[in-house]
Formats: sequence, structure tokens, C-alpha cells
Amino acid sequence: MIEIRNVDKSFGLFRALDTLNASIREGEFFSLLGPSGCGKTTLLRMIGGFDTPSSGEILIGGKSMAGIPPNLRPTNMVFQSYAIFPHLNVSENVAYGLKRLRLGREEEESRVRQALEQVELSGLGPRMGNQLSGGQRQRVALARALVMRPKVLLLDEPLSALDKKLREQMQVELRHLQRQIGITFILVTHDQYEALSMSDRIAVMFEGRIAQIAEPKEIYQNPATRQVADFLGGMNFLTSSHLSVSGKDFKATLPGIGETTGHLSGKAISDPAKAIIGIRPERLRIVWEGETADPMISGKVVDRNYFGEVTSLEVAIEGQSQYLSVVETNDFGADDIPIGSDIRITYDPDAFVIMQG
Repeated sequence: MIEIRNVDKSFGLFRALDTLNASIREGEFFSLLGPSGCGKTTLLRMIGGFDTPSSGEILIGGKSMAGIPPNLRPTNMVFQSYAIFPHLNVSENVAYGLKRLRLGREEEESRVRQALEQVELSGLGPRMGNQLSGGQRQRVALARALVMRPKVLLLDEPLSALDKKLREQMQVELRHLQRQIGITFILVTHDQYEALSMSDRIAVMFEGRIAQIAEPKEIYQNPATRQVADFLGGMNFLTSSHLSVSGKDFKATLPGIGETTGHLSGKAISDPAKAIIGIRPERLRIVWEGETADPMISGKVVDRNYFGEVTSLEVAIEGQSQYLSVVETNDFGADDIPIGSDIRITYDPDAFVIMQG
């Protein structure tokens, strides 16, 4: 559906995007994920025609978008602010973009009604824009974009203004809506959990470059670089006294832990001398009293953080320069382990990943 080819964007001396290449499939929920200032919104605006690449090209449906203004592209954008007109009712807000199409009244009303049904706002057409909740405003903004029947819907952090509970609810509803109508969604977000839960694929961006494009499970379990791993949830980065990479296999000696081997999951290590080993905190497990495990390592709890359903422990391991983070559910009493306790930890050797440092 969308091809991004060698796209650069500069604002004066500042290079916002640096030689980006990506393909976005038809009917895909694709997320642009990264910290503030990484260029993700700039890229979204260029797809929509609000900004122009300094070089390179963007194609939609095989057609170059060079020189084509936003209103003539097969895209529509939902902005972060929603921009709902308070003096218009819901139906008038949704129909606003249809006015330039000069449809008949019956066709216009039919399309507005269908769009409101898609976002589950049937019956709210007469309600004024200034009488809507945050979640309702978000749905009206979606309906206003969908009523134009775009091939691509562009979403610029549309959930950032919502509280946590409503945000999580709208994440589910937005994903359900995308599957229902089947058009391509491109979401800009800085929230890694939002991207992981909603996307078919994710492009992780830093400083105007794409660091990795992959499905959520692949990008979480097998991050290409330390920067990607660190941005997508917690990761323990381990000191190794010996690390060797041979083709698709690696072998490492980890002080205080032992030897481990693994297989690269489709990603190349460009510089083995700078490669690093990591393991996610939830892949480490406490060995409780009376249990045995192999392998097993010993450590001392130096800090504890309670998060409701889980507890995060910081554990000192002899030979490792940094504490290990261990995340356990509270079913067995992880929340009651005192700071200063000696504990034992086990792990699945397959949980270790290797990435570019």
C-alpha cells in the first residue's frame, strides 16, 4: 500500500529524517514508535501530504505522491487534538469533510450514519461537540476521518490525552475497528505497550532513522540493538567475559551465571566485538524454598518495587556489574521478600538474546 523510498527531511541544518526505507502492507495496522523528536510525526505528515520530503519519494498504491496535496491523497488524518468543532453537533462534525464532495443530502446522511455506527456512536448525532466526553470526542474524530472512506488512516497519538483506563479501552476498540473495516492504519505513538498491543508490525525510530521493523513478538523477544531493547520494556544487559558469534550461533560466558549458547533469530550482528547479551526480567524466576532448578544462580535483593499484580526485584549477582531486574507475579509472595534477602534464581537458557551494542 505504501512505499517509503530513501526519504530525507531537513529543517535548515537539522536533519529530521535520514534515508528512510519502509513498506507498509494493505490492510495492516502499522505503528511508528519512538521517543519525542525521533521523526515519527514528521514521517506521518509526509505520508499525509502536510510536509514534503527533502529527497526521496513516497508512493501510495503504487503512485508517487510528489506534488499531490493532502485533500487529493487517499489518506485521512486523526490529529492528537481531535479538533472537534464545539458549535456543531456530532453529525455536523462528521459531515464536515463531505461538504466539498457535494453529495446529495440522502447520500451524505447515509455515510454519516454508517460512520457513526462503525465507531459505536449511533444515536449521538444531535449532541453538541462541547457536550462530549474525551472518549466520545476521539470516536467523533475517527468517524470524521472514516466518512471520507480513505485507503489509509493516519493516527497522530490519538489516545495520549485520555486517562489510563479509557486509553486501554480505546486501544482495544481501535484495533477491533481496524480489523472490522480492513483499511490500512498508521499509528504514531511513544507508548511501547500501545504499539505492542495494537500493531501488526512496528517500526522503531531513533534520531530520524528506523532501527528495526518487525512484528510485536519478534521486536520484543529479539530486539536488533540495545537501544531498541531498552526502549521496549525492561532488559537486563549482562557482562560477559567471553562472547563469540559464528554465523547464526553465539556462545557466551556470563560471570556469576555461567555459559550460555543461542541461535540468532534472523537478525545479523554487524559488529560481533560490540554485541551484547540480554534477558527480559520476566524470563528470570525465583526458586522458592523446597524447589530445585537447573540452572540456578544466587543473589541478594537490594531493592523491591510493588506494582499490584507483579513485584520487581533488583538483585545483586556476584560477577555482574549491574543489578538484575527480576519480575514475578505476587501469587507466591514475591511482594513479601525483604530487602537484603538471599534468593535463588533460575532461567530458561533460550531466553537470552544477543543484540548489537
